[in-house]
Amino acid sequence: MAHLQEAAAKKINAICDRYVNERTPLMMILSDIQKEYGYIPLEVQELVSERTGISVAEIYGVVTFYSFFSLKPKGKYVIGVCLGTACYVKGAQQIIDKFSEIIGIKPGETSEDGLFTLDALRCIGACGIAPAVTINGKVYPKLTVDVVPKIVDEYKALEA
Repeated sequence: MAHLQEAAAKKINAICDRYVNERTPLMMILSDIQKEYGYIPLEVQELVSERTGISVAEIYGVVTFYSFFSLKPKGKYVIGVCLGTACYVKGAQQIIDKFSEIIGIKPGETSEDGLFTLDALRCIGACGIAPAVTINGKVYPKLTVDVVPKIVDEYKALEA
């Protein structure tokens, strides 16, 4: 925790204080931290543990179980490719492979420039529009491999 900046520690303590009277505050605390910082590193989990009395092991288990929590910073554009059954059957694996090839990262990684994170998601509930991809919440329905380069180029152009 020595590496955690004082301002960040104060903010995290304030988040913990918001839920001091809750019976089960962990999900709310972690959700607020994720929204504020974009990820929940081990040193933050240790601080939450100290403040709540919840073991680091339990906190780590929650952070790694739920896909919306992250141990590492995410890119500016988070590409989520659904690999649920309907999407998978309709070619989602080829789509995630194409994103991986073009951006140069594997699922779960962030590009060196911090622009893209590629996530393999389980069912996102969009089976009727499979295969589906989300980028920062925007849904791309019935995606095909040939469209992937155009999508990546569009987001790169936003940075130019």
